[in-house]
Amino acid sequence: MYTIKFNFEQKDLETLTLENVEAGQTLLEIALKNDIELHHNCGGVCACTTCHLYIEKGMDYIDEITDREEDFIDRAVNPRLNSRLGCQSLLNDGSGDIEVTIPDQTQFLGE
Repeated sequence: MYTIKFNFEQKDLETLTLENVEAGQTLLEIALKNDIELHHNCGGVCACTTCHLYIEKGMDYIDEITDREEDFIDRAVNPRLNSRLGCQSLLNDGSGDIEVTIPDQTQFLGE
């Protein structure tokens, strides 16, 4: 089981910590199940960049990045070394602490 801390660049949103999160889910699925707004224009099939986020802590608990995902991240707004797509960030079996920052989702309203 994981503890996941969601931070938000959007100023009016407060940090949210989820406990006892089961492995085998993507960060996008976890966000949506917990009413956390994370856009996913392609439906979560690694065909856009709207579920782009930053893994601040716990990258070792998430599936390795694929070439396809890396290609899309290169097109994302403000990509960083710790950038991932939420739809491709699958939690591996195990447990630990993960910290994620979700970019300001209002910047994607035009996409």
